[in-house]
Amino acid sequence: MRHFTFLFIIVFCLIVPVKISAEHMVTVKLVNYIGNTDELIIKVEGDFFTLDPTLKLQEGVNYTLQSRKGELFLKQKGEKEQKIGGGFILVPQTYDMDHIVYINDRPYLGAMEFLIEDKKNIRPVNQLPLEDYLKGVVPFEVFSSWGLETLKAQTLAARTYAVSKMEQVIDDTIRYQVYGGYEWDTSTTQAVEETEGEVVTYDNRLIETFYSASNGGKTENNANVWGGDSMRYFPIKDDPYDPTHPWEFTIHKTQIAYDAIDFSNPAWWYTTVEKDAEISNSLKSWLNRNGYPGKIKILEIDQFELNGDKLASGRSVTGSISVIFMRQLLEGLILFEQMSLKDVNLNQIRPMIGGTVFKSYLIDSLEQHKSAYTMKGRGFGHGVGMSQWGAHFMGEQGKTYREIIEFYYPGTTILDISSAELKIGS
Repeated sequence: MRHFTFLFIIVFCLIVPVKISAEHMVTVKLVNYIGNTDELIIKVEGDFFTLDPTLKLQEGVNYTLQSRKGELFLKQKGEKEQKIGGGFILVPQTYDMDHIVYINDRPYLGAMEFLIEDKKNIRPVNQLPLEDYLKGVVPFEVFSSWGLETLKAQTLAARTYAVSKMEQVIDDTIRYQVYGGYEWDTSTTQAVEETEGEVVTYDNRLIETFYSASNGGKTENNANVWGGDSMRYFPIKDDPYDPTHPWEFTIHKTQIAYDAIDFSNPAWWYTTVEKDAEISNSLKSWLNRNGYPGKIKILEIDQFELNGDKLASGRSVTGSISVIFMRQLLEGLILFEQMSLKDVNLNQIRPMIGGTVFKSYLIDSLEQHKSAYTMKGRGFGHGVGMSQWGAHFMGEQGKTYREIIEFYYPGTTILDISSAELKIGS
């Protein structure tokens, strides 16, 4: 990231109207809404400058930015294409809400650098102040219609996480925090502004503010999910505020009956489909990522079971699964294969089924019937830290954001980021 230091200095010098220090800047790779592409449509509102004094973007005009053979090219409709040398950075003359960069019609504040990844894909990198970054995060992490106190609790969780990552280049996906750019909501913006600078700490250090959609009525300890040292502010306890979110799903043992396949039909591969499309597609994607390339048809799930004891929280730990499938390497070349995982951690099996189907490890039952398996459970996510739905109902019952934070991260203290007591880093 050769230009980040330069970019950081430029942006900091321009942010006169914003009460924020140079340390409180966030750098975000834009991945979630961009994907991998060699072409973007960009537009600016307000006056922006670049490293190239000959390159000036007109306000309100759509430009096509392309990557070819490791180089960037900018073109305005009806005008001659321009090759960009020395990197492409857009910096606002003034940092405010009247200076906006649009990428494929999505608006962003701050400065924007366009890099080339893997010699072909264009990767925009946005840099902006922490508090404005959060205004683009919170409405994408919770429902903006929820109460203000709940939104403030989510804001503290998001800010604490962001501050812990400020020396890194993060991205805008669930791998870090979902960031939607300058698509703000009035309520979440109010939550950010009314808690400006507040972070959650333990022993004057930032904590890991883990959260999930629903813990199913029972919180979980971090060590049971990710290993490492057990943190006191992640106890296992009942959560009377979480609505539990019961769920269940059924998987048919036989997805495609082999004897029923009409091999005399030249199009048999394309006309033969599995009974449970969503789960089968998840299984195929997992197999492709784990050593089984090529087109796949799931024939049978001949084993699916839970093994061993449960954690103190009631969550299951290990299980077994076996999948029989056909794999097409070349037209007409079909392999019949079996993949089995025996007594493994469920965090290896859940991605095979899909996290939106197999929603948590708080499993009430797994029943094996003659032709199918049915699993029932509660919650959505790992259960460590704050339950977003639990926080919502705490707010509905009149709890303040400080009470929500204390319930889900007990023993912690809320400090201002500028506090002399706060210790950031090792």
